[in-house]
Amino acid sequence: MTVIEPKAIPVPIKTAASAIIASNEPKVSAFSLASIRAKKALEESTKGIVREVSQLPTESFNETEMLLQWNKYAQRLGDRGFKIMESLLLINDPKLNGTAITLELPNEGSKLDFEKELNGLLGHLKGHLHNHDITIEIIVNESIENKRSFNDQDRYNRLREINPNIELLRTTFGLDLDA
Repeated sequence: MTVIEPKAIPVPIKTAASAIIASNEPKVSAFSLASIRAKKALEESTKGIVREVSQLPTESFNETEMLLQWNKYAQRLGDRGFKIMESLLLINDPKLNGTAITLELPNEGSKLDFEKELNGLLGHLKGHLHNHDITIEIIVNESIENKRSFNDQDRYNRLREINPNIELLRTTFGLDLDA
């Protein structure tokens, strides 16, 4: 039994360069002005359609919808391994004022890290909220006070600031701070 192998038939591949060569026009040097013009014409013909700004959607949205999409984007970054960026997005809830979103960050370094991912976040929000007027403003607030508790009374006062029911607990059970 003999095996017959099929013969490979060459198939011409049409590319932009082969189309120019196949035409009856004379060949053009790659270093000439004519080749630069031909290359620019080819690039212009292959460009995608760009929408004008007036055609982009500007649907209204509320702060809840914005926070939902904000948290979804942060979750997606966390799933991809960008934990620092995820924590920067979740460090504070952003505030919405019209279409301007304001986020407060603790220092200049975190602002620089946030700005690296800003375009991706804006693209996500603009696409999912159907509004291309969205802007994000970053405010650096380095004046966050950190109070240290030194003695029992200071610690108790700090806990009472956080939860006023601590006083009710102390009086109910007759607790004293001198112990």
